[in-house]
Amino acid sequence: MEVSTIVPIISVAAALSGIALGWIGRTKAFKQEVAQEAGNGAVLRTDVEYIKRGVDDIRADVRVQGQRTDALVERVTRVEESAKQAHKRLDKIEE
Repeated sequence: MEVSTIVPIISVAAALSGIALGWIGRTKAFKQEVAQEAGNGAVLRTDVEYIKRGVDDIRADVRVQGQRTDALVERVTRVEESAKQAHKRLDKIEE
């Protein structure tokens, strides 16, 4: 074989191997990127679930606080009525 035939064959082989290696590298990088995005998505979902649980806990606490406030409002109203009646009785005694 002459050099003039060997050079194009080597050039074609080098080009094909470059294309193949480039394709393999691109595929590997794509797979790694997909795996990384899936991991990031899982972390985000976990964080969102944690936040949801926190919000649910806060809602429950607010609901309990509201019930306590309602109970205190009722008790204060009763105490005010009792104090008013006591003042009326004291006013009658003073007269």
